[in-house]
Amino acid sequence: MMASQPISNLPLIDLTKENMKPGTISWLESCASVRRALEGYGCFVAIYDQISSQLNRQVFDSLVDLFDLPIETKTRNTSDITFNGYVGQLPHAPLHESMGIPHATTLESVQSFTNLMWPSGNEQFCNAMLSYAKQVSKLEKLVDKMVFESYGAEKHFEKHVESTTYLLRPIKYRAAKEGFENGKIGSNVHTDKGFLAILHQSQVNALQVQSRQGKWITVDFPPESFVVMAGDAYEAWSNGRIHSPKHQVIMNGDKPRYCVALFSFNEGIVEIPEELVDQEHPLQFKPFEHIGLVRYYLSGTTDMTESTAKTYCGISA
Repeated sequence: MMASQPISNLPLIDLTKENMKPGTISWLESCASVRRALEGYGCFVAIYDQISSQLNRQVFDSLVDLFDLPIETKTRNTSDITFNGYVGQLPHAPLHESMGIPHATTLESVQSFTNLMWPSGNEQFCNAMLSYAKQVSKLEKLVDKMVFESYGAEKHFEKHVESTTYLLRPIKYRAAKEGFENGKIGSNVHTDKGFLAILHQSQVNALQVQSRQGKWITVDFPPESFVVMAGDAYEAWSNGRIHSPKHQVIMNGDKPRYCVALFSFNEGIVEIPEELVDQEHPLQFKPFEHIGLVRYYLSGTTDMTESTAKTYCGISA
């Protein structure tokens, strides 16, 4: 398979293991493809073969079990950061329901969430979520490594990895409700606030991404595929080169959509690498605390459909 080709007007990039040997021609070509995709679209569809069919099945079976729990149980998933806990029953997005597992690559955190939902335990759920988060975090690190190397900023990579933490969000979108106000809205237009989001879904297409030209693209997920999407923090880190795209979920048809999203966040101060600043690209963003950017967004002082980074830590901010 070629390094990159169009699918539903989004780039499709093959990140299977055999093509991912650093220093090889295929690696360098893939690095360039990833960078072009994130600069041009803010996202791409990745083919990644490190999630077994068995684990994939266990994950989505577990999601069905999770969202079948009583609402009183699901709302135990609380957080002092909105959107890191249970989200649902929203009048403007009535089909959406999701939960959050912070520090999702650690057994302690996933076990804590599991015990909250199933006080008597659910070993299969815990094992599936932890295994999935660990495997997909490897994909996230791979994309980061390719981006840092493509920009000549690889000396900053290890520090970035050491500061990265992961939030896993299981998501359910109920089938569309014809004739109801907002009856097709699974998620309103927004940009993500993290570095990267890795999205994986059941076989119901509903994610729409807005191109730089304003066109809405309905994303098709081939088998063994993941959508890799940049957030506002990556836009700032890259000095505005990487695009943080607007996206939404619009449901059609009579089947629910299950999705699992892994978001990466930086626990420290994010600084723009000097390698990304030159005469053609003057400094656009100040160093920023990532959690501060998230809290600024949640304060409601900025439009959720626009990049928070520009108002929070832009040079003119």
